[in-house]
Amino acid sequence: MTSNQQPDHIRQTMEQTFPKHDQRVALFYQMQQYHLGWRDQDLNLSSADSGKLIRPQLCVLACTAVGGDPLHAEPLAAAIQLLHDFTLIHDDIEDSSPTRRGRRTVWKLWGVPQGINAGDGMFTLAQLALLRLSDAGVHATVVVEIARRFNETVMHICEGQYLDMSFEDRIDITESDYLAMISRKTAALIAAATGLGAVLGEADQDQAMALFDFGESLGLAFQIEDDILGIWGAEAETGKPDAHDIWGRKKSLPVIHALAHADADDAASLRQIFAQAELTAADVATVLEILERTGSRGYSAGVARFYHEAALAALDKVQAGNATALAEMRALTQKLLGRAR
Repeated sequence: MTSNQQPDHIRQTMEQTFPKHDQRVALFYQMQQYHLGWRDQDLNLSSADSGKLIRPQLCVLACTAVGGDPLHAEPLAAAIQLLHDFTLIHDDIEDSSPTRRGRRTVWKLWGVPQGINAGDGMFTLAQLALLRLSDAGVHATVVVEIARRFNETVMHICEGQYLDMSFEDRIDITESDYLAMISRKTAALIAAATGLGAVLGEADQDQAMALFDFGESLGLAFQIEDDILGIWGAEAETGKPDAHDIWGRKKSLPVIHALAHADADDAASLRQIFAQAELTAADVATVLEILERTGSRGYSAGVARFYHEAALAALDKVQAGNATALAEMRALTQKLLGRAR
């Protein structure tokens, strides 16, 4: 299997996880397939943007890089992606986000109760995909260990979401608070993808730890760049309105940096604006001007580069069982750097 074929294989594995069902509950599954980009708004089969599938691809590559069988990793890769998409369905509800990947969100089309239930269903599908590791020839004791770590990751993600929501009504968030949040909400799943992929590939403890560290550092860099895009990214690139995270009063790293480094007047303006229930275009323009004066975009990009370099340093510790897969992991990491430029 080539790297170009990998996303198709992962999607096929995800599709196989969906059970045969009675027509009475067809919409329940079609809502999930709509979110995944497999159906359009009218529920016809579609090939809309399904996301980058970065996490499942890294999972398969990590397993292969340490000399494992990539077929062993496919059920875990599918579970990782289904878990990620479950969190997005619920995240859209919790953030009241009307769009995702340039399309209306599940809750916006079918309502909050159905959106919650669809997300719950996708969480369960992730668990079912994971348990298919035994069908791929993985020993039962390894399946249990992977399942334990997988669900520990779920709890870390829920902790991160709790912290993210708790920040909404606070203005005293530090950079340390922010990093603690994104290490759980974003980095934990990428670390699980690469680290558990290595475990499936029967890597030794040092190799597996290096790939856990790689995934965590890459996840931190990825989220920081995503937050930069959430402010300065074009709608055509992000699928969301310009300065979306400012309109949503999100306290991401650029805003936290600005609050800590602005002069007294600018800091007071930021606090006043972020305390409002709704913002105006003038408010958003003011925030952007303050972020420019404090150099917060450049600072945030520098932090992202730091974690990218840490990810590459962790990858250097991996002794390749498959040099091609390890090189592909490095190339993917390099490609992800600079998304926010």
